[in-house]
Amino acid sequence: MRDLITVIAKALVDHPEDVAVSEAEEKDEIVYRLSVHPSDMGKVIGKQGRIAKALRTVVTSAAVKHNKRVSVEIVS
Repeated sequence: MRDLITVIAKALVDHPEDVAVSEAEEKDEIVYRLSVHPSDMGKVIGKQGRIAKALRTVVTSAAVKHNKRVSVEIVS
């Protein structure tokens, strides 16, 4: 999952070297925190959050194969 998020995020941003994904396990789900350069924040979120929503949908769909619950947070 971490690699999937990283690949998608690096394709969207102007500063791919600043993309970082951390993983934390909370209760019954895995939380991935995506960190990008501050100037790339809008590109990852998208208009009205559409890109962020699509990213979360792809990751959630991939997690279903592994029977895991995941969520993606975008942090600066």
